[in-house]
Amino acid sequence: MESFDCEKEIQQLQKTNRIIKKQLERSEADRMRLEDINKKKESLLKQVIYELTEYQNKLEERSQELEIMVFNLQMMENKMSTLGSLVADVAHEINNPIGFIAGNLTPAEEYIHNLLCLLDIYQRTYPQASQEIQEKSEAIDLEYVREDLPKLISSIKEGTDRISNLSKSLRTFSRADIEQKVLFNVHEGINSTLVILKHRLQGNKIRPAIQVIQDYGEFSSIECFPGQLNQVFMNLLANAIDALEESNCGLSFDEIKANPNQIIIHTALTEDKKRVLIRIKDNGVGIPVEVKEKIFNHLFTTKAVGKGTGLGLSIAYQIIVQKHKGALEVNSVLGEGSEFIITIPIY
Repeated sequence: MESFDCEKEIQQLQKTNRIIKKQLERSEADRMRLEDINKKKESLLKQVIYELTEYQNKLEERSQELEIMVFNLQMMENKMSTLGSLVADVAHEINNPIGFIAGNLTPAEEYIHNLLCLLDIYQRTYPQASQEIQEKSEAIDLEYVREDLPKLISSIKEGTDRISNLSKSLRTFSRADIEQKVLFNVHEGINSTLVILKHRLQGNKIRPAIQVIQDYGEFSSIECFPGQLNQVFMNLLANAIDALEESNCGLSFDEIKANPNQIIIHTALTEDKKRVLIRIKDNGVGIPVEVKEKIFNHLFTTKAVGKGTGLGLSIAYQIIVQKHKGALEVNSVLGEGSEFIITIPIY
C-alpha cells in the first residue's frame, strides 16, 4: 500500500515537474519576447530622442535665424525711418528755394514782356537805328532773343513745377509712421511713388516710355501705416519695371513699340466694402512656377549680384500680412506678365 502511494506521489511530482518545465519554457520565451520588445522600444526611443535632438537643434538654428532676421528688419526699419525723415527734411528744404524761384518767375515774365513791348515802341518810333544799335542787335541776335526768351521763362517754370511735384511726392512717400494706423489717401501714395520712379518709366533710345494705366476706384483714404504701404508700392512697381526691362532683351525699339510695355494699377473695394483691393499688373516676362512658390521667402532673389538684395517682396509681404493683417498674392503666366494683388482691411 505504501509502495502504491509512493508511485502515485512520484507520478504526481513528475507531472508537476513537467508543468513547471513548460511554465519555465513559456517564461523563457516570454522573457525573450520581452527582451526583443524592449530592445525595439529602446531602439525606437533612441531614434525618437535623436530626432527630437535634431529637431531641437534645427529649431535653435531657425530661432537664431529669425532673431537675426528680426534684428535686420528692425535695423532696416530704423534706417528707413531715418531716411524717411531725411528725405522729408530735404524735400522741405527744396521747397524754400523753389518757392522763391517760382514766386519771382511771374513778375520776371511780366518785366520781360514790358521790356519787349518798350523795345517794340522804340523800333516803331525810331525805325532808323544808329550804327551802334544795329551792330549790337546783330551781335546779340536780337530777333532770336525776342523769340527764345519767353520760351526760356516757360521752360524754367516747367522745371520748377516738376521739382515742386517731386518734392511733394517725396514728402508723401516718406511719411513717418507711428504706432497707430492713420487715415491715408492710397491713390496719393501710388501717385507719389510713380513720380519718384518717373525716370525709369520715361522712354529712351532703347525703348519707348512704359505706359502706366491708372484705374482707381471711388474711394481714397484707408487706415494704414502710410510710410510702410508706400514702401510696398515702391517695391512692387520697381519689380514690375524690372520684369518689363527683362522682357525687352533682344527686341528692337519698333518691336517694343508694337507691343508696348504696360503697368496697370487697379484699385477697388471688395463686395462687402470692408477691404480694399490694389492690383499692380505688368506684361513682362512672367514668373516660373518654381520661383513663384518662393517669391515671398526671406532673401530669395533671382537677380544677379549687384542687381538687388532680394528683400523687396519679402518685406512687402511682411508689411501687408503682418502689419496690416491683409494678404499679398501673385498671379503670373510665363511670357505674358504678372499681377500682384494686395488686400487690406479698411479699418
